[in-house]
Amino acid sequence: MTLSVPRPTDVRPTDVRPDVFPEVAAGGYTRLDGSVEFWSRVNAVLPPDATVVDLGAGRGSFLEDPSAFRRSLHDLGPRCARLIGLDVDPAVRSNPALHEAHVIEPDGPFPLPTGSVDLLVSDWTFEHVANPAHTAAEIDRVLAPGGWLCARTPRKWGAIGIPTRLVPNALHTTVLHRLQPAKAEVDTFPTAYRLNSRRALRRWFPTTRYAHCVYEFDAEPGYVGRSPAALRTGLLLQRIVPSRAASTLMIFIRKDVR
Repeated sequence: MTLSVPRPTDVRPTDVRPDVFPEVAAGGYTRLDGSVEFWSRVNAVLPPDATVVDLGAGRGSFLEDPSAFRRSLHDLGPRCARLIGLDVDPAVRSNPALHEAHVIEPDGPFPLPTGSVDLLVSDWTFEHVANPAHTAAEIDRVLAPGGWLCARTPRKWGAIGIPTRLVPNALHTTVLHRLQPAKAEVDTFPTAYRLNSRRALRRWFPTTRYAHCVYEFDAEPGYVGRSPAALRTGLLLQRIVPSRAASTLMIFIRKDVR
């Protein structure tokens, strides 16, 4: 007798991942889920009663995630004293997951007192930073001693970063729609790739003042397309390519307590 594994309610019927990742039926996420990896570690370093800044918080698109488990990990509001969203996009004002929201200028100051933030999280934002000197200085200013900077970004020299830098920003929406049709056009922004390498992180957050807990990570190779054949090919390439050449940087940096 062949038993069929029920498809969880939070996996879209058109999603082919269960054909490649059978474990998705147990909770709605794969063993390589980058969001589960990143947000689990964010929660692990989140201090109690913390003031948290979400830099690049956007409109709260994570609330549309079909996985209830991933949504719960990302939703820091119930687990911190104050969740502040900062973004250059006015859509941040409509983000219902935030306690408060501020629209900032790309080269403007963060509207926060010095040393007032316990944890600053930035998910898929560092690749858009055009002026790393300014952004790093503002992060350094608002972070309290012992505070954490948590960020996820494509590696400059990774499987996402290299082809993205070869495609002009004007074509990003078209290309991404073909590879990731579920991603809304409103969530696609120009990239700069100036703050998403180990070298850049050491320059702007020097190891004399910051403890670097940075590592490479390869999630499901969604950038190759959604067909089972494309995903299996992407997985094979990930096994061949050295781990230091992975597509994503998981950035966890703690400011010196001195």
